[in-house]
Amino acid sequence: MKNIILSFFCMLLFSCNTKAQNNQKETTDSKKSKFPISKTDAEWKSELSESEYYVLRKAGTERPFSSDLLEIKEAGTYVCAACATPLFRSEHKFKSGTGWPSFDRAIEGNVGYGVDNKIGVPRDEEHCAKCGGHLGHVFDDGPSNTTGKRHCVNGIALNFIPDEN
Repeated sequence: MKNIILSFFCMLLFSCNTKAQNNQKETTDSKKSKFPISKTDAEWKSELSESEYYVLRKAGTERPFSSDLLEIKEAGTYVCAACATPLFRSEHKFKSGTGWPSFDRAIEGNVGYGVDNKIGVPRDEEHCAKCGGHLGHVFDDGPSNTTGKRHCVNGIALNFIPDEN
């Protein structure tokens, strides 16, 4: 009986707060500040609309077919709504029918990728490489005649800048 109590005490002692947990917390916290543009949560809240904040900083999703960007057909660049980093070009936009602006490729180096498990299934998440703002997800059901990718992006996470003529 003494051995059982001693074993239980040892397991309890070592399972509560280990060095590995502290390292994981440091990794997670440092991950938040790895972007060239880094602001506090309060700063982001003051600079973004409530909807932009929800999508870009909390990895939310806007309602499908709610974005004005769906109907834009002119030449230009789609930039991050949080930091104005150029993310997508209009010539790579296509009509996917999903209800969100879709592109077959991003501007190289300006979009970062990760894994999102929020719905219980891993998905390829994409974010602005400069500020870390959540953009949407990437799927393998895009146009087969180009990249085969569909960058499914929340319109609220983007601003459109038309090309100068």
